[in-house]
Parts: sequence; C-alpha cells; structure tokens
Amino acid sequence: MLNDLDLNALWLTFRLAAVTTMVLLLIGAPLAWWLARTRWRWRFLVEALVALPLVLPPTVLGFYLLVAMAPDGPVGNVVALLGGPALVFSFSGLVVGSVVYSLPFVVQPLRNAFVAVGDRPLEVAAALGASPMDRFFTVGVPQARAGFLSATVLGFAHTVGEFGVVLMIGGNIPGETRVASIAIYDHVESLEYGNAHGLSLVLIVLSLVMLSVVFAVNKRGGVA
Repeated sequence: MLNDLDLNALWLTFRLAAVTTMVLLLIGAPLAWWLARTRWRWRFLVEALVALPLVLPPTVLGFYLLVAMAPDGPVGNVVALLGGPALVFSFSGLVVGSVVYSLPFVVQPLRNAFVAVGDRPLEVAAALGASPMDRFFTVGVPQARAGFLSATVLGFAHTVGEFGVVLMIGGNIPGETRVASIAIYDHVESLEYGNAHGLSLVLIVLSLVMLSVVFAVNKRGGVA
C-alpha cells in the first residue's frame, strides 16, 4: 500500500516525465530532421554530443549540470540576470537535467524515422513548390509518426527511471524534487521493503506497458 508521500512522488515523477517529453519533442524533432537531412562533414560531432548521455555516468552528468545551473554557474547566472527562478533544487532544474539526459532516446528514433522517409517524397514535394518547412510538416512528420510514438514512449519511460541526475540536481525534497526512484532508494535505506516493492511494481508495470506499445508498433511496420 502506497502512502501519501509515495503517491506524491509518483505524481511528481509523471509530471516531470510529461513536461520533459513535450520539451524533448519540440527540441528533438527539428534536431533529428537536421541530422537526417544534412550533409555537413562535421555532423558526427553533433551526433556524438547528442549521444553523450548514453555513455556518461548519470552522476557525472548530474554533477556538471549542477555546477552549470548553480547561482554562480554560467547557466544559473544568466537565468538570474533574466529574472528567472533558481534551477538547482527545483522542478525547473529537474526538467532541464531530464531533457539533457533523455535527449538521445528521443532524437535517435526520430532520426531513424526521418531517414526511412527517403529522398523521393521530399523531392516530389520540392518540385511542387513546398518550402523546407512545408516538407518537414507535410511529408516528414506524417511519414515518421511511428517514430514519434517510439520517441515519446522512450523519452517518457527513461525520464521516469532517472535517479543519479535528478538526485544531483534536485536533491531529495518531498513534494518538490523527490521523485519515485529517490523514494524507492529512501525506503531501501530505511529497510522499508514493502513500500519499496509497491513503488517498484508501479514503475515496472508502467515501463512494461510502454515498451510493449513501442515493440507492437515496430512489429506492424514502424521504425526500429
């Protein structure tokens, strides 16, 4: 049975995942389109930078994000000058960290989907007078809808499972930054295994359902 603090941690987790996924789609779709279409010789540098969170330990990434977003850090200082809220130990900071950490899980499936569209449909659209923006919205996006579904599910699920990055940036403030993964860790430390089981089962079932959706779509002919 989940107590109020655990339910609050779950709500905060799903809220963080939803906001992060929306931001990731807004950022990731144009970036993935550019990666799929550009012939720039140094493109691999951008690809490596996007994929960096896949190989970096979460605590390393979280540490440098914490340093950057601290009040005297380069990002935190600019935000303060613009009158924005403090990023460290706040929900806003968690969103920023989650976007960076989950970016490859959104960009990669979108890039693969855009590559699968091929050149021919875009060439036809260009011959009919469609601008690059028109080709993106009228050809690229509709043809890559399976990729958008995969990106959405993977981005959401990956954000739900975060631990190291969110702990480094947000700490463990109930109702503010204490997400489900941190709550599970707290329960295990306190030997409250029943509570840890309850939260863990919710996340396992949710992750299994979301991944089943992705594989079902891919099996029906979506992007891999």
